[in-house]
Amino acid sequence: MSRILIFGGHGKVALLLEPLLTARGDQVTAVIREAAQIDDVRATGADPVVFDAESASQDAMATLIAGHDAVVWSAGAGGGSAERTRAVDFDAAVRSMDAAADAGVRRYVMVSYFGSSPEHGIPASDSFHAYAEAKAAADEHLRATALDWTVLGPSRLTLGEPTGRIDAHTEVSGSVSRADVARVVAQTLVEPATIHRTIRFNDGDQPIEQALREL
Repeated sequence: MSRILIFGGHGKVALLLEPLLTARGDQVTAVIREAAQIDDVRATGADPVVFDAESASQDAMATLIAGHDAVVWSAGAGGGSAERTRAVDFDAAVRSMDAAADAGVRRYVMVSYFGSSPEHGIPASDSFHAYAEAKAAADEHLRATALDWTVLGPSRLTLGEPTGRIDAHTEVSGSVSRADVARVVAQTLVEPATIHRTIRFNDGDQPIEQALREL
């Protein structure tokens, strides 16, 4: 049994991830922004905690994280202003990484996206630019830490049924269901071969467990 803390606990991927973790016996803390989300999270078996990660200090985050075995960052601003995107997808994410280190919680899994890179190629005139910049910078910060990190880069997300299979060797972005992303996160948390790896993936033919074991 592991104690997993998920930032962005009411997100579409997180709500699919939480029942996978609780079903296998993990204790899950789902960090959410609003009390109205509590019932949805409780229905997954996770323990909801209302906490404003966007404005919380690093010390407050460290207190929240302490006592867990792993952190999953699946939060995001979800569009809107460039300033808020930077505040959530970079500033708050980085504070959570540094807070995890302060709390002595080494395992950290970042849910990013396939194209995240300092060379993302999104022009400044594109509304997606702020997100691309924030995610790339957050991922780079994580890779530079002493944490046992993994950066997951799923391709375009769909609402399709899970297949339990991915392609973790592709260099071209395709698509993958959110349900399979949740399964990849769950397996990443128990697969040592994923530590210190950036894993970009699409739907594919290889079982998730095998794909991550054979990275």
